[in-house]
Amino acid sequence: MDHVIVVDLGFGDAGKGTVVDHLCATRPVDVVVRFNGGAQAAHNVVAADGRHHTFAQFGSGTLTPGVRTHLSRFMLVDPLALAAEAGHLRSLGAGDALDRLTVDRDAPLTTPYHRAANRARETARGAARHGSCGMGIGETASYVLAHADAPRAGDCLAPARLRRRLAAVRDWYRDAFPGGPDVPPVDACADAFAAFGERVAIVGGDHLHGLLRRGTAVFEGAQGVLLDEWHGFHPYTTWSTTTFANAETLLAEAGASAARLGVLRAYATRHGPGPFVTEDPALTADLPDRHNGTGPWQGAFRVGHLDAVALRYALDAAGGADGLAVTHLDVAGARPDLRVARAYEIDGARVERLGTGPPDLDRQAALTRRLLRARPVYAPLGDPVGTIEEALGTPVVLRSHGPAAADKRGGRLRTPLDLGLR
Repeated sequence: MDHVIVVDLGFGDAGKGTVVDHLCATRPVDVVVRFNGGAQAAHNVVAADGRHHTFAQFGSGTLTPGVRTHLSRFMLVDPLALAAEAGHLRSLGAGDALDRLTVDRDAPLTTPYHRAANRARETARGAARHGSCGMGIGETASYVLAHADAPRAGDCLAPARLRRRLAAVRDWYRDAFPGGPDVPPVDACADAFAAFGERVAIVGGDHLHGLLRRGTAVFEGAQGVLLDEWHGFHPYTTWSTTTFANAETLLAEAGASAARLGVLRAYATRHGPGPFVTEDPALTADLPDRHNGTGPWQGAFRVGHLDAVALRYALDAAGGADGLAVTHLDVAGARPDLRVARAYEIDGARVERLGTGPPDLDRQAALTRRLLRARPVYAPLGDPVGTIEEALGTPVVLRSHGPAAADKRGGRLRTPLDLGLR
């Protein structure tokens, strides 16, 4: 099968959702597999008739009839947020979205207690906020690492165990954040989560193996490589592996493989605080994004010029890509003032490539400090596709000139699915 992994090479918001939607609308894709992150994802899809949905936990191919979603064990599942998302999809005509959903029983659960802890911790940081989405993702991930009895999707099928584990999370939250935001009682939360377990198909890990044998899968990543928990610019990162690694683990377990598709905008963006070498306040003012703005927890949506140094770093950290999808080419075509940073100047030295290595948060924090001193060395952007291919040494196989599936065109290769199996 021509499976594809879709990963954002930037700080997120590059257009993964619209790329996944295009793949599902134009090829016979059976399932979208989510393999990292959780309810904080915000993948915007605009249908040809103008319907718009911001995908968080459902796969971004859901508006195409028959395309399923599988939430793997690497997803952090928020049943309450998922129910709300299903409601919006129902209003758009996708009333069977829950019927097309399967959830791995080992997927950790994000609860209202994790969300409240996340917001309390970010509030306590004051001006030193990390730019969290406020959805409890980091708290869920850290709780799973510290507690063997962390609630998981399979617990929704065992009411007594579910209540016991939810009570433990509630008690942890109250102990860690006295005076924090109010949270719902355990019984109410347990009842809602049990209803989720009755409504959706909670499956074992081998269920995905069967899906991969029966048809084509698109693996949809969340956030971006520059926010990766081990390769991002610490501490302005996510508690999630945002590279191809989780997807390739799932594929290897099933004896399958996939093409790697990296997604980037024709210019750079970032949500919230942290290093952003090519940021240009004039572009932030001139290029608003109607689907991305200032968030109460993330902070401001920032815009800058294309950053070849950061993109080379992302590709190195992720182990390379077979092809690239470049979005927002319609914007780039209307802005002859856009530039590309082919190098940085850091402490008087020209830097064209940033080093990567094994997990080491001290090294990543030192890299963050270096980037805060970096200045871009610019050249004209020119033809964005040609510039990107030359700077990154990777073919552009999909060009996006607008938000809908029909606004996408293949490049030198007919379609990302034609990359074949590696």
